[in-house]
This record gives sequence, structure tokens and C-alpha cells, in this order.
Amino acid sequence: MDKFSAMRAFIKVVEEGSFAAAARSLNQSRSQVNRSVINLEDELGSQLFHRTTRKVTLTPTGESFYQRSQQIMNDLEQAEDEAKAHRGSPKGVLRINAPLSFGMFHLSSPVTDFAMEYPDVKLIVTLNDRYIDPLEEGFDVTVRISPRQEQSALVDHEIIEINRTICASPEYLKRRGVPQQVSDLKDHDCLFYGSFNQGNSWRLNGPDGEKSVRVDGPIYSNNSTVLLESAVKGLGITSLPIFCINEELRSGKLVRVLPDHKMQPTYLTILYPPFRHHSGPLRAFIDFMFDRFGNDPEWNDA
Repeated sequence: MDKFSAMRAFIKVVEEGSFAAAARSLNQSRSQVNRSVINLEDELGSQLFHRTTRKVTLTPTGESFYQRSQQIMNDLEQAEDEAKAHRGSPKGVLRINAPLSFGMFHLSSPVTDFAMEYPDVKLIVTLNDRYIDPLEEGFDVTVRISPRQEQSALVDHEIIEINRTICASPEYLKRRGVPQQVSDLKDHDCLFYGSFNQGNSWRLNGPDGEKSVRVDGPIYSNNSTVLLESAVKGLGITSLPIFCINEELRSGKLVRVLPDHKMQPTYLTILYPPFRHHSGPLRAFIDFMFDRFGNDPEWNDA
């Protein structure tokens, strides 16, 4: 039995959700994939799947073996990437995850440029605002905008600080008044980035030091575009990265609130699993991101 081929077949069944779909993905017959998994189960002396006529699901043993198999195959890919790197241009697959709004505003063009510069690297780019675990979800690299965090299981490279500001539409401020100090925000409708269940405090640093205020309002969202549109339409005060609202600030659709205060710092950061460190495509992507974003671009100008 070719154990690596059997493991690839097993992983593909898990990822595709069925033997038939895995066979199509691997360009094999269903019986070939089924036989590979059966041989693997015989070799291990354990059942990896619960099989019914409708679906297959992992057994507890199968779940554990899947996690370890993924890591083994990732290590094998890394070794192959390292060997290929000595022959020249990076080759392989790079799975990228990034925030939706940042991806739409500023990452789509660089990703295209990267693909043109490295034609032998296949990019799988997923944009969403859900907080993901790169290890669990199989991403090679995650682009994240967030405060500094402890990521003991991941390697992180901080590129730049992302400037944010508090803003609202002139119509809202005319109707509700302009906050003069941080504590005034608690009496306003505030549009909050995040989940209601996660808490709703803003931390601001101003002339009198750092202050925290609990805010509330009609909309909580994990998507900056939702908050931007709501603020422009006068639903409340929000806190957003400058890169999301440059155009609205220039046009006057939004104006700054408490401009002498700075929000808690957030950073554009690249995270990746340590076992991917020597991957040729990943190293090329990290260098590319520093070249493209490391010099405090104009869209981040506060």
C-alpha cells in the first residue's frame, strides 16, 4: 500500500464530504478511493469513517487521524516547496484568508499583481470577516487587522499600524449634537464593529490619557461596509479604519468626532503556521506584502 496516496485519498474524502466527490477531485474511480481508505483502516486496525447510504462522517479515531494527516501532508508540501525553491521561482498552492472589507478595498489588486509575478503559484483567496483559526481551517497565511494578540501557535509579522477614527454624518451630528468628551458617547447611537455578546467598549487615547466608554446603538456588525453605509445615512457614530472612509471624509459625507482622540491601535498583520515557514510561495507572499504595504500607504493617512 502507498501510504501517502492512501492518506491523500482519506483527506480528500473528509474535505469533499463523500467518496464520489473525492474520486472526481483526485481523477480516480470511486472504487479506487474506497479501496485506499479501506487499506488504510486495515493498516491502522481502526475504523476512520461511519458510512451510510447518504453520507460519511468521521469516527473519533478518524477525526484525530485527519488532524495529524493534514499536518503530515503539509510538512510534505513544505519539503517539496523547499526543494523546488532551489530550482528557481516558487511553485505550489497558497491558501490566503483576509478580511472582507480590506480585501475588497486594497488587497484585490496586489493579489493579482502577485499572481502575475509568480505564475507557478496557485492562489486560493478567501475573504470573510469571521474570526478564523488558520490551523483548523487549513490556511497557509492569514491577513488580519486587529489589536496585538498572543498567537502562541502561529508566527506573526506586523506590517503597519492601521489608523482608525470616530466619525458620523453631519446630519446625525446636527440632529443629536456633537460629542465634546469621551463620556458623551454613551448618550449617542453608536454603530459597533463586533458582536453584542463580545461587549461594546471603545478605548480612546487623548489629551487626558486613555479612557474607555461603553457604547450602544442600533447596529452591531463584523463588516465595515455595513457600518460605513449606516453612518453615511445618519444612523449613528462609528469607529472605522481610515482606509474604509477616506472618500467619505473628503466628500464631507462623514466628519470626524473627537478628532484629538485616537482609537486603540490595530495592526495589519500576517499570520501563518510555523511548519509553513520555509514554504517558497509563503515567503514570496510575505516579502510582497511588506513591499506593497510596509511604507504606510496613502490610504492609511490619518
